[in-house]
Amino acid sequence: MTKGPILIDLEDDAPARPEAAPAVPDVIDTPNTAMQQAAILAAKKPSRLARWFWSVALSLVTFMAGLAAWDYVTGLLARSPILGGIATALMIALGVILLVIATRELAAFARLHKLDEVQAKAADAIANDDLGAAREVIAALNKLYDNREDTAWARADLAERQPDILDAPGLLGLAETTLLQPLDAQAQREVEAAARQVATVTAIVPLALADVFTALTANLRMIRRIADIYGGRSGVLGGWRLTRSVLTHLVATGAVAVGDDLIGSVAGGGVLSKVSRRFGEGVINGALTARVGVAAIEVCRPLPFHTVKRPSVTALVKRALTGLFGRS
Repeated sequence: MTKGPILIDLEDDAPARPEAAPAVPDVIDTPNTAMQQAAILAAKKPSRLARWFWSVALSLVTFMAGLAAWDYVTGLLARSPILGGIATALMIALGVILLVIATRELAAFARLHKLDEVQAKAADAIANDDLGAAREVIAALNKLYDNREDTAWARADLAERQPDILDAPGLLGLAETTLLQPLDAQAQREVEAAARQVATVTAIVPLALADVFTALTANLRMIRRIADIYGGRSGVLGGWRLTRSVLTHLVATGAVAVGDDLIGSVAGGGVLSKVSRRFGEGVINGALTARVGVAAIEVCRPLPFHTVKRPSVTALVKRALTGLFGRS
C-alpha cells in the first residue's frame, strides 16, 4: 500500500491550466443534420458525365415525345381531317404556351444575371475607389427599379444628392442607405416569417416528415420572395438556379452548421432542446432557415454590404421566435 501523494508525469503538450484544455467534443447528433447534408449535397456541382447524361436523356425523351405527337396528328388527319385539324390547333396552342414559358424563364435568368453583374461591378468600384464605375452602378440600379413605385422617392432623393458625392464608397453607401435599406427591411421580414413558420410546425405538428416538407417549401418560397424584393423575380428553372446559388454561398461561408451558441441565445433554446426534443428541433430549424434567408439576401442584393451592416442571424431568429416558445 502506497502512502503519500502519487505523482503522474504529464505530457509536454498538456495544458498548464484546466481552463486551457480543449473542449470535449459533443458527439450527440443535432436534429438538423439531415437538413445540413441536404444543403451540402444540393450545393455540389454535378459531374460533367452526369450533366451529359441528363442532357442526352432529356433530349431523347423530348425527341420521342415530339415524334409520337407528330405520328398521332398525321394519323388522325388521314382518318378524319376535322379531328386532325383540331389536334393540330391544340398542338400549335401548346407550342405557343411552351414558347411563352421559355421566354419568361430566359427573362428570369437575365434578371438574376443582371443582379450578379451589378453586385460584382459595385464590389470592384468600392475596392478600387472608381467613381465612374460607381456612377454606372447607380445608373444600373435606377434602370433596375424604374418601374417600382415603392422606390420612386428613394430614387429621386438619390438623384438629388448624387452630385455632392465624389468618392465611390460614399456614393454606393448613399445608394445603400436611401434605396436598399427599405428593401432590406422587407427581405428581413420575409426571413423572420419563414423562420417562425418552420419553427412552429416543427415544434407543434407531430406528423412524420411534416417539418421537412414545411422547411423545404418555406425556404423555397422565402428565397423567391427575397429575389422579387430585390428585382430578381425568377421562374421555375431560375428559382432552382437561385436556390443552388444560395446553398453554395451557405456552404462556402461555413454558415450551414447551427451551433449551440445560437440556439442557447434564442428564447431559452438551450433549455428547450433538453426539455422537449420537438421544441429544440423547432429552434434549430428556425435558425437554419434564418441563415438560408441571410444568404439569399447576400446573393440577391444588387449591392454588397458596405455601409449598411449585414443582417444578424441571431437578431433575426430572436425577433422571429420571441414569445413563440416562451422564456425558460
